[in-house]
This record gives sequence, structure tokens and C-alpha cells, in this order.
Amino acid sequence: MSHSHTERFVSRLTRSTLALVLAGGRGTRLQDLTNWRAKPAVPFGGKFRIIDFPLSNCINSGIRRMGVLTQYKAHSLIQHIQKGWGFLRGEFNEFVELWPAQQRVDPPSWYLGTADAVYQNIDIIRDHDPDFVLILAGDHVYKMDYGPLLARHVERNADVTVGCIEVPVAEGSDFGILNMDDDGKVVEFLEKPKSPKPMPGSTDMALASMGIYVFNTPFLLERLARDAAVANSSRDFAKDIIPVAIKDARVFAYRFVDPATGRRAYWRDVGTVDAFWLSNLELADAVPELNLYDDEWPIWTYQEQRPPAKFIYDEEDRLGMAVNSMVSGGVIVCGAVVRHSLLFSSVRVDSHASVTDSVILPDVTIGRECRVRRAVIDQGCHLPEGTVVGESSEDDAKRFFVTPKGVVLVTPEMLGQQALHTG
Repeated sequence: MSHSHTERFVSRLTRSTLALVLAGGRGTRLQDLTNWRAKPAVPFGGKFRIIDFPLSNCINSGIRRMGVLTQYKAHSLIQHIQKGWGFLRGEFNEFVELWPAQQRVDPPSWYLGTADAVYQNIDIIRDHDPDFVLILAGDHVYKMDYGPLLARHVERNADVTVGCIEVPVAEGSDFGILNMDDDGKVVEFLEKPKSPKPMPGSTDMALASMGIYVFNTPFLLERLARDAAVANSSRDFAKDIIPVAIKDARVFAYRFVDPATGRRAYWRDVGTVDAFWLSNLELADAVPELNLYDDEWPIWTYQEQRPPAKFIYDEEDRLGMAVNSMVSGGVIVCGAVVRHSLLFSSVRVDSHASVTDSVILPDVTIGRECRVRRAVIDQGCHLPEGTVVGESSEDDAKRFFVTPKGVVLVTPEMLGQQALHTG
């Protein structure tokens, strides 16, 4: 196809696609970060929330019809979407709709699994009448153009296409692993196998599902209805819908690679405190894998109007500075030193304090002479003067949560303070 014809083909496909972002997850592996918010609402990257990534991917791919399926502690997620994603025009048939679990089926129930969440909204999908339904996880950080994925789906005459990423075989047991034939048709799908098989042509890499699925709408509706009638189904795409479809339908794998290099693209499941800490801190590197300074692929979000960051005092024993760090609007570093850290908006670090290798969420105050290292400090914490975090895992474990890799998570409750339940 010629270039302009290809673009028109893709834009027609994206316009006839409805994207559904599954954002109801509890995210228990994020420990206390999800006490009061759903995992997709967890702040990420200095000023964003995790859900901004899949939603921005949709907008940048030309998909302008999105449903966000919410369930668990969704208030701050709903607030964020109402504030930050209200710029789409209903008159042009573009929208971000919130689909809470609202017991639309008989007998009424909460969403029982990923497939059930979509099944319970089958009448809304029919009303929107898309040609394709793109199912996305609301809790992964990555930049991806869904246009080529849809184009491949149509070219192969697939019923379902599964977005995949290469992962080291050693990590494969954390994922759904696909095995495919030479044409890319999926022949086996194993959820979290003990010993994953490497992908064709490799000895050490396996093909993992990203939790991204493209369905032809009639096929999806028929399969959801069929699954709903199976008494012992867990109502899950990965455990039930996809394994059954592999046996009797055309299921293809789509490998997500960096379009510029053809190598594995950036994709992070920030589902544990260790992964969350590392993925945020990577952004402070000189040339991080995830480029947030990308005019071609902006990440949209709700942005509070805050003044620029400020660094004050230039005295020998009281120097306000931040190096190898990312610092958001409204931050004041007041005679304190910040090294290799990421500070979200409206953080204040007071005199003679030091922050190293840490992720500080919004609205945190770090008192005078505090020392914080290898930590995640949750939104709204006020560290009293002289607090030390991250120097003795024994002391930290008495008050805070310490991860397997020794990162310390501090929340307002652990400090005996009132949490911001909408944060």
C-alpha cells in the first residue's frame, strides 16, 4: 500500500474502534499505595497517573472512543478522568466514558474477572456499535501506536490479536506466555507457567501477553455470552476466553517492538513497590528508555496549576539543590540536597534535609534535618524534623513497609497522620 493510503486505512480502523481500559484492579502488590486508590490512579513520572499512558496512547493513535471500567476504590481515578480527560467532544462522537460496576446483568454482581467486566457492559458496546474492541490494561506504562496493531489484525483476518512483548525466559512465569507457529498464529497460551518455552528463534526470550487484545466485535460478544454460560469459568480473558479461542478461532500474536530500532520496546508493569520505585527513578537518568520529552507522542493528564519549582539558599552549610533528578511544579527545595530522585508536584524539602534515590509523591513535606534514601513517600506525608528513612532496614521495618529489595514505603497512616483519601 502507498504511504498515504496506509494512513487512511489505519485511521479508518482506529475511528471504528472502541477502546476499553480495565481499571478496576485492586493492585494488592503495591501494598499501601493502593489503600485508598485503584492501581491505575497511582501517580507516576512526576505529574502523571498510570492510566494516562493507555489513554494517551489511544488519543495519539487516533482512537477517540474510550470506556474506563472501574470498580475498586475508584474515586480518585474518576476525579482524575473527569478533570483531565473532559476535552473530547461528544458531538464528534469522541469520549472517555466511565463504566463503574453497576450490576447490569442478572443476577447482579460485581465484576468477577476481566471478561465479566466487559460482558456486564455488552449492551453499551452494542449501542456504540464499533467494528473492533481494543481491550487494554489500565496499569502498564508504555507508549504504543495501536494503529499498526489494528492494521495487522485486519490483514490477517484474525478474530483476536494479542499484543505481546519479549521477556527473558527467567521472568516468564510472571506472565501469560504465548507460543505461535511460523505465521504468527497462536497455538498455545499458558497463564504464568512454571517453566516457560522460549519463542521461535530464541533460547532465552519468551513471548508474554501485554493484556492487550483486539477483537472483532461480533466475535467478542458471542464469546463473552458463551463464557457467561459456563458454570465454572473464572470469567477472565487470559484464563478462559483466549485459551478457548485458540482451539477454534483465528488468534494471532502481535509483537510490540520499538518502531525505530525493531528491538524490544519500553513496557513496564509497575505492579510492585520495587518496580514502581525503579521505573520512576529511571526517568531521572541522563537518557531514560521512556522519553517523556517527546513532542510526537505527548502524555496527556490533568495538570494542577502550580508555580515553577524553586531552589533557595546558597550558603556553605545550607545549599538548596537537586542533581540527576526530576522536579515538578510547586516544589520548594529550601536549603536541602536532592540527589537522583523524582519529586512530584508541591513537595517541600526543608533546610539541612537530604533526599537520595527516592520517589516523593505529591503534597509531601520533608522536615528539617530529615534523611531519606531508597524510599517511596506517599502523597500527603509530613516527615517530622529529623526523621531518618532508609538507613536501617531493621528500624524501618518497625514503622514502615520494606520491600524485598530494601526500598522503604512510607504512608501517612504509618506516620499516624490522616491520609488524603482522594489522592
